[in-house]
Amino acid sequence: MGGPLFERQARDILLTPLGRDVLDRARQVLNAASALERFARDHSVGHRSLSIGMIPTVAPYLLPGVLAGLRTGDVSLRVQIREARTERLLSLLRAGEIDAAVLALPSGGGDLFEETLFEDRFLLAGSPDRVARMGLNPDALRPVDLASAQLMLLEDGHCLTDQALEVCGKDRTSGQINMGASSLATLSRLVAEGFGLTLMPELAARSETEAVPGLHLLRFGAPQPSRTIGLVRRSSSADEAWFSDLAQVIREVGEGIVNDARA
Repeated sequence: MGGPLFERQARDILLTPLGRDVLDRARQVLNAASALERFARDHSVGHRSLSIGMIPTVAPYLLPGVLAGLRTGDVSLRVQIREARTERLLSLLRAGEIDAAVLALPSGGGDLFEETLFEDRFLLAGSPDRVARMGLNPDALRPVDLASAQLMLLEDGHCLTDQALEVCGKDRTSGQINMGASSLATLSRLVAEGFGLTLMPELAARSETEAVPGLHLLRFGAPQPSRTIGLVRRSSSADEAWFSDLAQVIREVGEGIVNDARA
């Protein structure tokens, strides 16, 4: 190492400053070697791990069913979940820190492979009184009819906010928009108390109406505004069975939730 690692005394042996540095690095090397050995042992008997990213407007509603489905298919599978906004998930995916991400398509990445999973339509959400005062015709309700309404949206950076602004024909400079909520759960409670209206994905409809009894939902007329939920991986990743298996599990869970909302 180019210098002494130990300081020898009559009754003891001490580490030199260089020795302490070497010891720290040696422990890291040994721990990494031990982890690699465990991985090789697990892999040899069929144990696998999978790291999946999900956007916050999807994760709370899909995760319970998806995790249950994955464990049913392979009880030895170790699953890690990262919840983050789209931009962060794409960064993690490109860096190899996650294997796949569930988000709204298109992802905008030419270096990524996208698998469409299901359509998630938007519903109008608010308090019964607020919706009634709007004088909206449920059979012919359009997102552009909300031009004069007070919209409550997620804080900037959420793709759901961008989608809501687009379908309603609004932009961030409108004085009728409040972007500050950090989650759909917060939005649900705000609009249920009459503070405005929001767009609620079908994916979240049942969960949020059960949690917030005063929340009233109204379906838009055809064509109904929606987002497309998909699974994304790196194009450079091997096209192995895990990706199609994962897509199928998420698709079945997602379609089950939105079909329940439509019923």
